[in-house]
Amino acid sequence: MFDNWELFLFFFSVAILYSSVGFGGGSSYLAILALYGLDYQLLRISALLCNIMVVSGGTYLFFKNGHLNWNKTWPLVLFSVPLAYLGGVLRIQENTFFILLGIILILAALLMLYQTSLKDSISQKQQNKSSSVLNGTLGGSIGFLSGMVGIGGGIFLAPVLHLLHWGQAKSIAATASFFILANSISGLMGQLSQYQLSMDWNFVFGLMCCVFLGGQIGSRLGANLLKQVVVKRLTAFLILFVGTRILYKYLPLL
Repeated sequence: MFDNWELFLFFFSVAILYSSVGFGGGSSYLAILALYGLDYQLLRISALLCNIMVVSGGTYLFFKNGHLNWNKTWPLVLFSVPLAYLGGVLRIQENTFFILLGIILILAALLMLYQTSLKDSISQKQQNKSSSVLNGTLGGSIGFLSGMVGIGGGIFLAPVLHLLHWGQAKSIAATASFFILANSISGLMGQLSQYQLSMDWNFVFGLMCCVFLGGQIGSRLGANLLKQVVVKRLTAFLILFVGTRILYKYLPLL
């Protein structure tokens, strides 16, 4: 369990950073585990379990403080949950998975960098009215992709919602947190229904404990030592590096 003890520290740190901005950290968990050469099926399940541990507390706090707009959030989640399950059920080859993972990590990094250039908040008048059809289409598309790879999808959803002037920053963070929670549970169920795995549960449980603790700290305190925009940019560059490295390893042309 403690052969790679530094993993626990990495996961704890990632959970603090991501939970402070309403994310679960699934993309970074995947990136870290991929570098350690874990089986790609175990990799996805471990990342989703850690996602659930982190965003559960954040979702509760956002809901408790009244930042979750149910009228605009439910269409996103209603369509994303079944499609996240279908994405989790879908069987893909290991090489295909890692190529897809590399592309998604690079896209996620670019979206995160782009989000740092957007304003943190907008006025009520600036908010655009979004239809249930648009929200459902957006949620379903991101949900399917998220379930297939093993992330919650908030890292894609949040920048798009900011771009659409969907709501204020805290409302978007609350929606992304709940979206991640729902998709992670659905995607996990889909993957568990397809694979009979022999997992080192002591190792996975240790990671889950680390991210739960980190998530509780990040959700309540935020990133006090660094500005959130700095945290996002550093994380984005890390994900970009890992995504590029994975593509270099698994793309035949490279």
